[in-house]
Amino acid sequence: MKILVTGGTGYIGSHTCVELLKNGYEVVIVDNLYNSSVEILDKIEKITGIKPVFYQTDILDKEGLEKVFTENKIDAVIHFAGYKAVGESVAKPLTYYENNISGSINLYQLMKKYCVNSLVFSSSATVYGDDFEVPFKEEYGLGTTTNPYGTSKKMNEMIITDMSKADPELSCVLLRYFNPIGAHESGLIGEIPNGIPNNLVPYIAQVVSGQRGFLRIWGNDYDTPDGTGVRDYIHVVDLARAHVKAIDYAKEHKGTEVINIGTGKGYSVMEVLHAYEKACGKKIPYQIMERRPGDIATCYADTEKAEKLLNFKAEYNIDRMCEDSYRFTVMQSK
Repeated sequence: MKILVTGGTGYIGSHTCVELLKNGYEVVIVDNLYNSSVEILDKIEKITGIKPVFYQTDILDKEGLEKVFTENKIDAVIHFAGYKAVGESVAKPLTYYENNISGSINLYQLMKKYCVNSLVFSSSATVYGDDFEVPFKEEYGLGTTTNPYGTSKKMNEMIITDMSKADPELSCVLLRYFNPIGAHESGLIGEIPNGIPNNLVPYIAQVVSGQRGFLRIWGNDYDTPDGTGVRDYIHVVDLARAHVKAIDYAKEHKGTEVINIGTGKGYSVMEVLHAYEKACGKKIPYQIMERRPGDIATCYADTEKAEKLLNFKAEYNIDRMCEDSYRFTVMQSK
């Protein structure tokens, strides 16, 4: 079975390609290398013994994208490709809507043209907005998103749902991620953000590697056990395994399913910081800052549906997440 993975050299995409190859799937990657490197292909090969077929093209380039479908018999698509920086999306909304919506529509149209009926979409817990109580449940539906990035995920979910209503042959799984962190145990692939990281663990990693002087903690007066924000962090390899489970599910089921992918447990910023200190064996400097507008106190997943439908349950705890992240950081600095 041949799986097209858009954005397959990115952070989550590369780990998912590894898990797909380990499970006997053939992989075709499409990526414009906007936020990744072609060297990732060699690292995937080093881990799995298999080098995926690769096309350097953009999902906005419909002609280039169609070449992938004409040259390969694609059986299913995992769609990661898209811009993902929240702050940048606020500054450049049209860029985000053009890429994340128009590019996705190109992909969906080609899937229809070439009779590819299975799709796993990379969505996000951001589509819940701040309208609901934790743990977030799929039955809540779509909330009020607070930035164009989140809105582009929400719009994609709506488009895919409408597509599957119109075409009973489609099998679509919308995976709402919570907070992926960590890296592959080999230390070969992990997260390398462009510029100043928006997310906690890559920022901690840059402090540990000396790229930044200290960690900024945005607020310590929330109604949480230690006053810092609580999030559902999931190991990226666990998340990648969930995609394989989703592909397996889509083979046997028609229609659209929305499924949370998290651990069902929240960790505070301070808990993550202390776990990373344990992994690297030293104290990490930090400063408490004012709360950021729009941040909520607590966010974690209800994971019952993933366990029931996909037979998926996250395996790795926060210590393992930070250990693997630190190993990758050390190997990057060599």
